[in-house]
Amino acid sequence: MAKAGDWARRAPLLPALIFVIAMTQLPFLATLVISFMNWNAYYPEERGFAGLDNFKRVFTDENARQAVIVTILLTAGVVLISLALGLAIALLLDRKFRGRGIVRTLMIVPFLIVPVAAALLWKHALYNPEYGLFNGLLKWIFGPDAPQPDWITNNPLWAIIAALVWQWTPFMMLILLAGLQSRPLDVVEAARIDGASPWQIFRSMTLPHLRQYIELSGLLGAIYVVQNFDHVFTITSGGLGTANLPYYIYQTFYTAQDYGRASAAGVVVVIGTIIIATLALRSVFSLFKEESR
Repeated sequence: MAKAGDWARRAPLLPALIFVIAMTQLPFLATLVISFMNWNAYYPEERGFAGLDNFKRVFTDENARQAVIVTILLTAGVVLISLALGLAIALLLDRKFRGRGIVRTLMIVPFLIVPVAAALLWKHALYNPEYGLFNGLLKWIFGPDAPQPDWITNNPLWAIIAALVWQWTPFMMLILLAGLQSRPLDVVEAARIDGASPWQIFRSMTLPHLRQYIELSGLLGAIYVVQNFDHVFTITSGGLGTANLPYYIYQTFYTAQDYGRASAAGVVVVIGTIIIATLALRSVFSLFKEESR
């Protein structure tokens, strides 16, 4: 009877489970199979089993290695800068002031914008050398003879990083703000009464308390940023040395029509993402354990 009751409770979830498996696991299984095949649409007669050749080509290809380096730089830059800004904003929003709820809502808005729309906003409304806001501000401050740089051409990778930081800082801020609001305020107040300065309280009490929240937000942000395709495709189209792994897969699949090598690169990205996700889940579980004590 107990087993029947368990199945009765789980039965309504089966359609959703079957749908998730059909939409995620079956395509990944097909990708895994194709990654071991020599399959290029330009040479259909040469299709067959390739073993680990596609994976060897991914790790030995100069473009793939460059894409890995760009992915690491892009992910590390976005996550670290977003964490620093998110922590600073969270500390400010943790204080009581009039209109705090409205400010918090406005701070979340960039994270809710569709990534392609956000990338288009930065590319045309801010970076454009003819009518962009940045060059307009330079003219407004320094006059008509102010320099008018081409922001994307001069600093392509930083242009993408800035756009991603703008969108991911609210995500970091939300997690860190939740961590700040879970602090034991009586201990903080006791430290203030004992004469501790704000910097001492932040360094010795706030920062250690936020350690796991910082780890969690950094790992979750890395999971998503490492897969970013929208900003790279929209802002630079992978040019000027900004092609990351997702864009490399796109080029290999749609331009080179090399389905086997593109699938192998996709499997490598998935494995890397799973490793990061595992670390993130461990941080979440350890966080819940500490909260339950």
